Amino acid sequence: MTQVDGDVPTTSGYAMRGRQGKIIEAIGRDIIGGRYGPGDLLPRETELIDQYRTSRTSLREAMKVLAAKGLVESRQKVGTRVRDRELWSVFDSDILRWQTSTGNAEGVMRDLIELRQILEPASARLAAGRAGLDDLRRIEQATTRMIASAEEHEEYAANDVDFHLAVYAASHNELLSRFGRLVADFMRLSFDVQQRARAHAVVDFSEDARAHAAVFTDINRGDPAAAAESMLAVVLDGKNALIEALSTLNQSDQGSVRS
Repeated sequence: MTQVDGDVPTTSGYAMRGRQGKIIEAIGRDIIGGRYGPGDLLPRETELIDQYRTSRTSLREAMKVLAAKGLVESRQKVGTRVRDRELWSVFDSDILRWQTSTGNAEGVMRDLIELRQILEPASARLAAGRAGLDDLRRIEQATTRMIASAEEHEEYAANDVDFHLAVYAASHNELLSRFGRLVADFMRLSFDVQQRARAHAVVDFSEDARAHAAVFTDINRGDPAAAAESMLAVVLDGKNALIEALSTLNQSDQGSVRS
């Protein structure tokens, strides 16, 4: 039988708690991890009920959620089939998380970094011209917390996410703000990757915090061009750190295989 883990935190629009959430999590991981590949028919309903130790109702509801994420499609007299990867909801936070946990996220993480290079400077540019007093206060408070927590990895990561969400919100562009929610999930996963790569090493994020403070200064001054430039520098620094962490983990995995 497939092991069904406990409750899983998520920022997607679906409830991932309780028994049904565990089934969604287990089957989603099995699809993303390659147990069921694109084009494959899932086992019959009775087999899945036994395999995932669930009820018919919970299984059917889980399949509806997975279908909404673009992972599967069901047809009468045919069954439930895994859809091609290009049809998966790439911006779904659970799919991104499952890809990371199964070691299949490197490509999509690099793509998201490139998308951030395009959109985050644009958000900072808009924020420099549109931010109100509440927006500026929120960005400044996040910046202050980042500086104060520069040697506390988890706290710094949370404050970093808050900073970028605040900038997206200050752009007063609804679509950019929604993209910011995906960026938040991506950043949390990126920090996890970097933390695994660094093992127990103590990292001082003071320089990174100062780079973020420069973004706030440019937004606060109402300088769109400077805000875009300083935000691009922040994103590129994050990109380099992520690439380095992924390389370290890949080398570690290869070393483990050889040994």
